[in-house]
Amino acid sequence: MTVFNRSWRRPGALVTVAAAGALGVGLFVAPAVAHTPAWAVTCSEVSVDLVNYTADKENTVTLTVDGKDLLSTEKFGGEFHKKIELPEHTEKLTLHLVVVDGSGNDGSLDDTKTAPVCEGTEPETTPPQTPPEEPETTPPPVEEPEPETETTEPTDAAAVPSSQPSPAGDDLAETGSSSTTPLIAGAAAVILVAGAGITWAARKRRAVGN
Repeated sequence: MTVFNRSWRRPGALVTVAAAGALGVGLFVAPAVAHTPAWAVTCSEVSVDLVNYTADKENTVTLTVDGKDLLSTEKFGGEFHKKIELPEHTEKLTLHLVVVDGSGNDGSLDDTKTAPVCEGTEPETTPPQTPPEEPETTPPPVEEPEPETETTEPTDAAAVPSSQPSPAGDDLAETGSSSTTPLIAGAAAVILVAGAGITWAARKRRAVGN
């Protein structure tokens, strides 16, 4: 009987140890799969789904796009679900998601994804800049110089004729009339008449003598 009891107890002990080991493994595996951080990115929106977090811990989530906050740091409890529309874009966007698990387990996440450009969105083209047209400037009229009128000004006082007679002591010959001119003219006339009379008388004497 003693041998029988021992043989029965050994299988029971093995079952108990196996059950305890399985339970221990389950306890260690459960935290590893409990936190499920997941997020997806399309050309127009971002969806963030965080489940199985410790509710009484301070869990946070932050989302940025090209370095700018798309979702400021936000606290959450056991779960977090949110969809955020992306701004219109003609080039790819870089999104960065940071999840901090307040319980210190492996629920934290630091990941980066790229949002593609939606089909049908044409890239913005900057029109060529044309220089502003300069207003036409009319040149000022050219003023023709007025013809200069030549003015002859005497440069020497001697060049200007003077009507005043020269002083008596001047060496230059007098060109104007004087008070003795009539007398000289009368004497010359008398001499001419006398000469004419003498000539006539002489001719008459010669005629009578012949």
